[in-house]
This record gives sequence, structure tokens and C-alpha cells, in this order.
Amino acid sequence: MPRVTAILVVQDGERWLDGTLAALAAQSRRPDALVVVAEPTTDLDGELLATAGVTQVVTATGGTFGVGIARALRAAPPAEGEDELLWLLRADTAPQPQALRELLAAVELAPSLAVAGPKLVDADTPDRIRSYGETMSRLGTTVALVDDELDQAQYDPVVDVMSVAVEGSLVRRSVWQAVDGLDAGLPSTDAGLDLGVRVRLAGHRVVRVPSARVARARRPEDVGRRRPAAPRTRRRLARTAQLHRRFVYAPGILVPVHWLSLLPLAVIRCLGQLLAKRPGAVPGEIAAAFVAAFDGSVPGARSRLRRARRTGWRAVAPLRLEGAPLREHRAHERDRDDERQGREPDLVRASFLGGGSWVLVAAVAVGAVLSWRLFGATALEGGALLPLSSGVAELWSRLGWGAREIGVGFLGAADPATGIWALLGSATWWDPSFSIVVLWLTALPFAALGAWWAATRLSERTWPPVVAALLWMLAPPLLAALNEGRAGAVVAHLLLPWLALALLEGARSWSAAAAASLLFAAVTAAAPVLAPALLVGVVAWAFARPRGFVRLIGVPIPAAVLFAPLVIGAVRRGSPLAVLADPGPVQPFTAPSGWGLVIGRPDQDAAGWDALLASFGLDGAPWGTLAPAVLLAPLGVLAVLALFLPGARRSIPALAVATAGLATAWLAVHLEVTTSGAATVGPWPGAALSLYWLGLLGAAVVALEVLGRGAAAAGSAVVVTSALAVVPAILAAVLGTAPVHAGDGRILPALAAAAARTDPGIGTLVLTPEEDGSLTARLERGEGAMLDDQSALHAGRTEASDDELALAELAGNLASRGGYDPAPELQRFQLGFVLVAPLAEDAGEDAVEVRERAVESLDARAELTPESDSGYGTLWAYPALERTTDTAPARGAYGVGVLAVQGAVILFALLLALPTRRRRRVVQTRTPLEEAAATTFDEDSDD
Repeated sequence: MPRVTAILVVQDGERWLDGTLAALAAQSRRPDALVVVAEPTTDLDGELLATAGVTQVVTATGGTFGVGIARALRAAPPAEGEDELLWLLRADTAPQPQALRELLAAVELAPSLAVAGPKLVDADTPDRIRSYGETMSRLGTTVALVDDELDQAQYDPVVDVMSVAVEGSLVRRSVWQAVDGLDAGLPSTDAGLDLGVRVRLAGHRVVRVPSARVARARRPEDVGRRRPAAPRTRRRLARTAQLHRRFVYAPGILVPVHWLSLLPLAVIRCLGQLLAKRPGAVPGEIAAAFVAAFDGSVPGARSRLRRARRTGWRAVAPLRLEGAPLREHRAHERDRDDERQGREPDLVRASFLGGGSWVLVAAVAVGAVLSWRLFGATALEGGALLPLSSGVAELWSRLGWGAREIGVGFLGAADPATGIWALLGSATWWDPSFSIVVLWLTALPFAALGAWWAATRLSERTWPPVVAALLWMLAPPLLAALNEGRAGAVVAHLLLPWLALALLEGARSWSAAAAASLLFAAVTAAAPVLAPALLVGVVAWAFARPRGFVRLIGVPIPAAVLFAPLVIGAVRRGSPLAVLADPGPVQPFTAPSGWGLVIGRPDQDAAGWDALLASFGLDGAPWGTLAPAVLLAPLGVLAVLALFLPGARRSIPALAVATAGLATAWLAVHLEVTTSGAATVGPWPGAALSLYWLGLLGAAVVALEVLGRGAAAAGSAVVVTSALAVVPAILAAVLGTAPVHAGDGRILPALAAAAARTDPGIGTLVLTPEEDGSLTARLERGEGAMLDDQSALHAGRTEASDDELALAELAGNLASRGGYDPAPELQRFQLGFVLVAPLAEDAGEDAVEVRERAVESLDARAELTPESDSGYGTLWAYPALERTTDTAPARGAYGVGVLAVQGAVILFALLLALPTRRRRRVVQTRTPLEEAAATTFDEDSDD
């Protein structure tokens, strides 16, 4: 019978020590010697020590499990023979009565067997296995063969494994000394795996014994911690251990290669962690690489491995897990992780064909009717709409911080909306302006689809989402934005339902939270005036969902990074409110009344009711407001009714959103953030009214969900009356009286545009007659300032620069007769053309008079040559211009840094948002008042 020396290392496990000593005392085959290694401050019960058969107590301060074993062996008597065995225990591992007998039986049967590991079970639920064998993949990743599974003897037949956990294992003392014990570089994680590998390479076997059971109270990495290690901490420790083993096991010639690859691999693995929806593991990857780079224990570990090794790595290869078995094992682990955390696979409602598809068909039909005049167009113009730059590279070059080629030019930050225009233009790379046409043609179907999908999160019935989709695509703010050419407001309206859906799911899913952050950035970029309301809403939602707080509170980060350079620039220029300016050219509008805002009218002239009523001989006021108010009243009643129906708590957030939107719209019409000629212009309130409309529809959906059979009738009535309320806007689009119309992609006459294509640096001075009898002068460089060239810093400037004053002086002198010589200034600004813009259709006498005077003066200029008179205005050329080399200011370190940070944050969010798990379709069976399950995005853990 071989001699057995049990070594019990207490470390910080004093609270389990009494139970472990009692378990040792109850062994059917007791160890021949029992050495206890404890801290000097450990309270040891002499009676329990005697009962358990403790032969020696070693006291020492600090140290790992391996250090404790080494101390015990130094204090213990020398080995009495080659067959002596070591039973390695920690204070938190309590063996069952037959444990040692069963381990001994396994070792005695095979002389080649050097390590026998028990089945480690949970201390509180002994029918669950905590550890029962370990292996690794081809790349060295640790694979726990069994971890937290119900013990049904399913793993008992296979006994030969690569390694077992150190705790509770029985090891031949001679082999332990030959391999020099545990690796000091692996204090907790992978200590058993590394021991098993070295024992295998020394020519011995490692087995697991199913009939030997040891209860383990905690994981090895929890030793020395007040609370169990978080999953992200366990991943960091596992990665650190893996890198340590890689350096130890690698051939000497490859060690420098592995060292040089630490940082690139860390970056790649960080991206992988984001794709796996584990952003919390990213710092651990960097930390593990740093620790491995300066791991001083590697040389000693490599030396020990080399001394003990007797066979090649082929002895270990059959015990690795790789290929299909590894993939199956990991899939099984993911399923068990979902089960442990109470998560279900993502659910996608299967009712799209029952309601969503018909909504989409109807939206396509309505959109085709409204946009029939735009079919065949390659670009759009009119209202606040401009073409995009002709090249995709130009679109992307506008991002970040750098030279702005609008007006006389300046260095500054780009509007965040520039990224949206770049993405849109890249979709139709052959003709970027065509993407705006596509946006206009698909706006209604896309709006309907987004609203339908978001509404399914509030309702499981077919009819309420259909009503929401129809009302959202016929929303007054959307139709007004389409008619007036406000591209930013259109984009914001289309994305708001998706943002709402992502925020609803973001409390439980990293994918949804990351998607919400990107949508938040896009919506605020398209409509900056929404940023304050959305920020308050996201923060409130984060506090309302404590379990998802960490995910939700980070949603505004990408938007903050995009807006930061613009905010800094605006503050430095003395116009901080300029950041709230609408993207695109400044377009004045007539501010609506308070009641006009309540009925969703963003512009006093936008609804078209005044003109429609006038055609019937009726005075526009007050009927222009009263008529749509009456028609929209059913929607308002339905939204308010939701407060008094069962499930009212779900309507409160929706009505809070509506209130925030209405308050933002009211604030917008009272702000002055940009200038247009002599007038000051505030943010267009249409985007804020879209937020208001979204809240109303959310409450209406909740009400329709509860009404049951009455939902169809109530919903139909609301849809019909709401559609009648926007009839004037629909007629404006159908009849072609709306400002937006098909264009040719130019903002300058053909001659100037042609010259700009061959010489992008040439300038055109544009003089625009104003209603007050003044002239507005602006400098158009190249083909002119396109939609992606527009800048809030330029539009919101509070005082003119020296160059702008000089340009204004030049314009004034050109438009007036006298002996002024314009040649030096024309040469200074590199002006090849002068253009007097055409008059507006409703231009007054003052504007007509100033234009005529300007044309006469320019005709009299000998330096200028008349070229054309077209719909773009009257054009003169300056043939004596001597072109100089254009040198655009470089971005500089600051500009490159801004672009790098913004790109990194967006990439981070994008990788985190990408779905990486499969979803299964199910038909929902819950009652209407139960919490609905996820309909999109992945559900992930907190790690």
C-alpha cells in the first residue's frame, strides 16, 4: 500500500477549514501524513487538527497554492519510496468519505499513471459538477471539459485527459519533484492544465476518477478575493495564463515572434471581443498582453519544462480539442451560459406577412404617387436642398477637422451630418447626388417599415402596428420636410423609430445598445436640435433600467465625439448655439403659432391649408389651423386615452417623449442660431415635431392594443382623419407646387460649372437681391458649395472676417457705377465669374430695383464680359484672371487626431452593434399586458 501525504493549504479559506478537516477525518482510507500550511494568524482548532490526523503544521505569510505545497514538502520528511503519493487540497475543498480510497485504487492499477483527479462538485449542490478534466485547443486556449453541469454519469466512461484541476488531485511525489511542481507564473488559472501537460511530456498519464468526489466551494481565481471574480476578470486571467503558456511551450526560435505579435494580436482580439459583445473584456486583452510582455517567470518555466520533458508534443496532440468537436463544445457552453443567466434566444415575430408586408406595399404605392414627378431625376434641388459633390472621395474628405471651402474658406470642424451625406453618396458612388433622389423616393416606405417594426415592440396584435406605420409615413413633419427639401429632418424622421426600438432593447443587449449609439449619433447629426431632448431621454431611460445602466449610459458617446470639435469651434467663435443649426443651407421659414406646433405644423406656410381654403374663397385664418386641428383630434384623444386604460404605465414614457418633442419645437422657433442675409434664422422645428409625433403614436399604439376588437374601427378612423389633415401637403407634392423638383446637379450656370470641372479652384461671386433692397454677396469656389460643404460654423458666425468684409466691399463696388478698379480684388479672390442671382417669384420692388442696378453696373464694366442669362441668373466672366496655385491648408496633427478618434469610436460601436448570433422565429403567445420579448438585435451578457 503506497504512502499518502496529504497537504492542506489554507490561504484565505479559514471559514471552510473546519469542514475540510472534518471531511478528512471521515475518510474511509485516511492519509498517512497530513501537513497543514496556514497563515500565522489562522485560528486553528487543536481538537479538530488531532481528529483529522494532522501530523505537522507549517505557518508562513502569503504565497500561492503552489508555494504552500512547496513549503509543506520542505518541512515534511523525505520520501520513503518511489510510490509515495501527494494529495493536494485547499481549505475550500472537502473530499467525500470514499475520495482518497477511489483515487488510490486508480493509481495502484497503472504504474504509468502519475496524476489522478477527482470529480470536483459544488459544495452546496453536490449533484452539479464544477470541474472534471481540462484540455486545450490547437492555439493553447483552455477548454474545461466539464463546467457547471448536472452529474448524470455522462462523462464517467472517458478517464484519460490532458489534465485535471490541482485541487483534490493525487500526484506521485517523484513525478511532482521531477516536473518541479506548479509553475509560479500560473498562480491560479491554468495551474492544473500546465501541470498535466508537463506530466504528459514527462511520459506519464493523467486520469480522472469518476467515483472520487470532492466538494469545491469556490473557483481557484477567487482565492484571495472578497467576492467572486467578475467574468471579465476571469477572461483576463485566462488570457494572461494562455500567453504565459505560449511563451513557455513555444520553440525558442519562435519566442521573439510571439513577443512581437503581442500588441497586434491584442488589437485583433479586442475587435473580436467587440464582435462577441464583450466590451468589458477589451481592457483585459491589453492588460494581458502587457503582463505577458514583461513576464519574468518564463525563462525559469522553460528551463523546468526542458529538464523534465521525455516525449514530444505528439503525446499531447490526441488529447487536444479542435475542429468540429471544439465548435460543438463551445456551442454547448453558450447554450448553458444562456440557461444559467436566464436568457432566451432572440425572438423575431413571425407576423410580418400578416401586417408589415401589406403596410410596405401600401407605402410604396403612396410614395410612388407622391413622388411621380421625381422619377427619372438624377438630382434634386429647391428649398433647402442642394446636390452632393460629384466624387465619393470629395465627400469623405470633408469629415473631421480641416479646410472648409464655403464662402471665403476657413479652418474648422465639419458638421456631423457630413458623415451622413458621405454614406448616402457612397451608396450611389457613380453619381452621389442620385442618392438624395433615392432617399426621397423611398422615404415613405422606409418610414412605414420603421414605425411598424417599432410598434410591434409595444403591441402583439396586427392592427396597431399597421396604424402606427401609416400615421408615421403621413406625419405632417415628414411631408413638410420632403416638400421643402430638408434632408436632415427627413433622415431624422426615418431613423427615430429605429432609435426608439434600439433603446428599448438596449437595456438587455450590447448589440442593441451599440446600434442605439450609432442611431443616436445619426439622428442628432441630422437634426442637432434634438440632441438635448434625446440626451435627457437616454439618461432617464438608463436610470429607469438599472440592470442595463452601463449599456444605456454610453449611448450618447459617439454623438458626443462627433460634436465635440464643432462645439469647441463654435464656442471659440462666440456662437455656441450654432451647433444646433440645421445641416444644409440656411433656409428661412415662417414660425408657426403654438397651436400650429400642437397639430404638427413646422412652418406656418408648410401645411398648405391657407392656400387650399383661399381657393374656395375662405379666409386662411383661423380655418387654416382649425381644420387640421379638428382632423387630428382623434389621434390626440386616442393618445391621451391610453393614460386611462389598462397598461397605462407603458403610455407614460411615450407621452413624455411627445412632451419633450413639443417643448423642443417650441424652443426651436424662439432660437436664433444662423443668419440669412439680414435675417436671423432658428432651427427648423420639423425634426422636433417628428419626436413629438413619435410619442403620440407610441401612446396611441398602447391604447389600440388594449381596445381589442374596437382597435380596427378606432385605428381606421384615426388613419382616415389624419390623412385628410395632410391633403394640402400631398397635393403640393403630386401637383408639383412644392419647392423640391428634379434638377441637373448644378448650382451654377453651365459655363461656370464647366470651368470649375477643369479648374476646381476658380471662384464665382454670387450677388443675391434681398427684399430690403440690399445685395448679399457670397463666394462659390469650384462647382459651388454643395450640401456636404455646408457648415454650421459658417452659417452661425456672428461677425464677418476681414476677407468677408473685403468681399462685401468688392460686391458693393461692382454693383455700383464709379471709378473703382475691381481687378486687384478679383485676382485676390481668384474670381473668374460674377453671377447675379434671379429674383424670387414674389420679389418686391426693392429687390427688382437693386438687381436692375447691379446688372447695369456690371454690364458697364470693361473688365467683365457678359456670358449668359438663364434660370441660374445673369453671368459675367473675368477673362483677365491669372490663376495661382491653390494650396489647401493641411489638417495638421489636430485634424488627424480628431479624425482618428472619431473613426475609432464609430468603429468600436459598429463592431459592437454587428449581430453575431442566430435568431429563431416564434409566434408570440403572451397576453397584451405582459412584457414583450426582443424582436431584433442580439441579447448578450454584461461582460
